[in-house]
Order: sequence, then C-alpha cells, then structure tokens
Amino acid sequence: MTLFLYEITPSPEQQADPADLVDAIAASLTASGAEVIETQVTKGAARLFTIVELPDGPDGACSIETPALDAAAIGAVDVTEPAQVRLVGTDLETIKAARPEAGYLVEWDIPAEVDMETYLSRKKEKSPKYAEIPEVSFLRTYVREDTDKCLCFYNAPDTDAVVRAREIVSTPISRLHELA
Repeated sequence: MTLFLYEITPSPEQQADPADLVDAIAASLTASGAEVIETQVTKGAARLFTIVELPDGPDGACSIETPALDAAAIGAVDVTEPAQVRLVGTDLETIKAARPEAGYLVEWDIPAEVDMETYLSRKKEKSPKYAEIPEVSFLRTYVREDTDKCLCFYNAPDTDAVVRAREIVSTPISRLHELA
C-alpha cells in the first residue's frame, strides 16, 4: 500500500459548490490507476485534501507512476505535488470499509528536527492521553514520509475541544479546519 496526499485550492466558483470538483479529482486520479481513499473539504471549501492509494507491484514497490493532478484540467486554482504519506491511528481496511467522516482537521507543520521514528514514538506515547478528553475522538493521522507535516482528523463538539485535545497531547496546531 502506497498512499499519497494531494492538497487542492478550489476556484471561487468551486468553493460555492465543491461537489463537481470532488468528482473531477476522483475521475482524474482513478483514470490514472489510483484508488481515492478520501477527500475532505474544509468548511467554505477553501481547501480540499485527497488521499489516494496506488497499487503495489510484486516487489512491494508502487506499481504505477504517481499521478499528477492538473489544476487547470479540474478548474482548481492550485494543486500541490503529491506527497507520500503514512497512515497512523487506524488501518486502511477500516477506512475503506467505513469511510468515516471527520468534523475537524488539524495540520501540524512538523519541526525539521523531528524524523519519522521520533514522530511515531511520540505519537505512541501521547495518544493514550486523549482519554482525558472523552468528548473528542481522534480518528486518524496521515503523516508525510518527509515529515514535513501531518494531518490529524477528529470528531469533536467544537474547535475549542480540538484545541484542548491537542494541548493534552502537547502537540501544536499549525492550522485548524472545520470540515464540511
């Protein structure tokens, strides 16, 4: 399993109704051989985050070239280069089976001195502390393999609860999005 993250900035017209953009993203990536795992849309549709799975070959390496997503072709303002990510906090089969919706997305720009091993160790140590704030459910994280940043998904009654949860696990918030 090889997962990639695409971050999309929609045009103002697409922000009013992002459904066609979500469909265009899925059609483009699926046509390239990728399976769309999820697309999350921020409230107001200022940003979209799409996770795809690319098939692995017999040697365990990705069997197709990472598909580009052309902003102009889908009418978006901008699309980032795909970034390989690692799923943390759940497994891919659970996500595929349930397609769980999240209420909030936290982006954390990981400091340069934190490598993947350090990140995963810290995550394992801190995650049990979420039990101290039962109104917040931590759902999953996608951490970029280059440890540039991670995306953490939560269900919570409001943004204040998400902030408290992040404080409990001593992890900052670079950007906090309510999801549509």
